[in-house]
Amino acid sequence: MSVQQTGNMNNTGMIILAAGESSRLGNIKQLLPFNGRTLLQHVIDEATKAGAQPIVVITGANATRVSASINDDSKVNILVNENWQKGISSGIVAGVQEMLSLNNTIKKIIITVCDQPFVTSALFEQLDQMQNKSGKPIIACTYAGTVGTPALFSIEFFNQLLSLKGDEGAKKILKNNINDVATVDFPKGEIDIDTQKDYQNLMNT
Repeated sequence: MSVQQTGNMNNTGMIILAAGESSRLGNIKQLLPFNGRTLLQHVIDEATKAGAQPIVVITGANATRVSASINDDSKVNILVNENWQKGISSGIVAGVQEMLSLNNTIKKIIITVCDQPFVTSALFEQLDQMQNKSGKPIIACTYAGTVGTPALFSIEFFNQLLSLKGDEGAKKILKNNINDVATVDFPKGEIDIDTQKDYQNLMNT
């Protein structure tokens, strides 16, 4: 089933982080079924619908199985991060490098994860629209008293993304540049799937 692009996000790419080994969960979270799709495929479909281009999926642990699970007609670039054990930053760095090699005129990159089951194309479009409206170079989601993913970074922050190390992730950039950040509300953003209990709670909602 191909997903039709309905959004219009000019010069905005998407990095979907899907490299973790889900050690606390006990099986591969990227492949967990939810509403007739895997968690990962859901995010890919919503990114596609929003009009993000290119879309780069970062795999790592269980890369072969995760890559094989992606619908054949998904227009995504799959990148295996051989350094996935070095932490989330290695996936972000690899993703930004890949994005720039695919489109060296890209102006904005949205970073999202594969285990927030309630992300939607409308949310991704909202991030892009808020950037256009506010003029702020970073747009992040707010939930549960924090700011986090999905988050949009404009070109002036690409070098900071490329210099991330270890497990710090992009949240470090959000915290260090709070005056450059505008936000959109995403109350269900606090729901992510790290444990079997998280997944059971999701399936019971």
